[in-house]
Amino acid sequence: MPKAQSGQGLAQGLYTPEERARRDETVWTLIQGILAPLQFLVFLVSVVLVFRYLWTGDGYMAATVSILIKTGFLYLIMVTGAIWEKVVFGQYLFAHAFFWEDVFSFLVIALHTAYIWALWAGALSSTELMWLALAAYAAYVINAGQFLLKLRAARLQAEASEVPA
Repeated sequence: MPKAQSGQGLAQGLYTPEERARRDETVWTLIQGILAPLQFLVFLVSVVLVFRYLWTGDGYMAATVSILIKTGFLYLIMVTGAIWEKVVFGQYLFAHAFFWEDVFSFLVIALHTAYIWALWAGALSSTELMWLALAAYAAYVINAGQFLLKLRAARLQAEASEVPA
């Protein structure tokens, strides 16, 4: 099999021993570990509010505020994630282990930013804004899945390195 999607061979693992040590020692790992589930919780609340608006026509302001809060969390986790990558891998984005996750993150950010722009510019109707938010959320779910798969791979790598050969 050629190189893994991350740009690094699977046999080499997700992290080198030095990268794993930096990952485990930096406060940015804890920050990411706190922000990711908080962002997911905000996402769940927002999805409910967006669907409520689309189904009933009620709660536009609540849905809009929830989307803006979700977008704020996304920007925050992107900035702190870039700092984490710099500490662990020596570059702010597109590190070998998270290249495709970062690429897809830019789509997620673009869709969330398009929502903010369309809201600010009045470029879309309220219903169209909600559908744009749902498109951004669908991309977010895919991206979150990418990161969860990487977390699982890291856990499996750590378990494999603890097993004597």
